[in-house]
Amino acid sequence: MTKAEIVNEVAKATGLEKVAVQSVVEASMECIKNSIIAGEPVYLRGFGSFIIKHRAQKAARNITKKTTMTIPAHDIPAFKPAKTFVASVKTK
Repeated sequence: MTKAEIVNEVAKATGLEKVAVQSVVEASMECIKNSIIAGEPVYLRGFGSFIIKHRAQKAARNITKKTTMTIPAHDIPAFKPAKTFVASVKTK
């Protein structure tokens, strides 16, 4: 599902104009993104959590050049679904 499809579904469900729904969807996504960039996790009860995962430094191999390189430690954004969300997907 794309962002446009989400906007259409929410507009249809709420009866609001698509322009208003689109601005709300984009503002909420921007708010989530800014919170994650600031290092704050976002918890949405019943849906899941947007968190930051820390990846430790590790050694990797370049098979074609037969060399070893070091990948530095870094943080990545991640999503962890809520237990109720996972259970509803499993049962469909």
